[in-house]
Amino acid sequence: MSNLALGSTDLNTTVAWCCQPLGKEELSAADSEKIAAMFKALSDPVRLRLFSRIAARPGGEACVCDIQDVGVSQPTVSHHLRKLREAGLLESERRASWVYYRVAPGVLAAMAGLLSQTS
Repeated sequence: MSNLALGSTDLNTTVAWCCQPLGKEELSAADSEKIAAMFKALSDPVRLRLFSRIAARPGGEACVCDIQDVGVSQPTVSHHLRKLREAGLLESERRASWVYYRVAPGVLAAMAGLLSQTS
C-alpha cells in the first residue's frame, strides 16, 4: 500500500493542455470537468490550508501528523486529504503507521499556467 492515490483524476497526464491560459482558447467538456474538479477541491478553506501546508513544507512533503492541526477533527482532516487526492492534487504514501503527502508533480505549474494572463 505504497500509493494511496487510487481513483484520482490524474492531472499529471494533463499538464500539457492545462498550461494554456484559460482565456487563450475555449475549453473542451473533458478539460472543463478536470479543471472544475481541481478548483472544487480547493474551494474549501480547510482543504486549501492543508494543500498550502503541504506545498510549503521543506522537501515538498508532509506527514499527516505535522499538518492535521487545522481546527477540525482528525477524521475530517482525513476526509479533506482524500478529496484532494481524488482531485489529483496530492499523492500519498504510507510509511509504517503514518501517511505522507506531497503535491502531485506538475500540479502547481499547471495551476499557474491556467491562471496566467494572456497577451
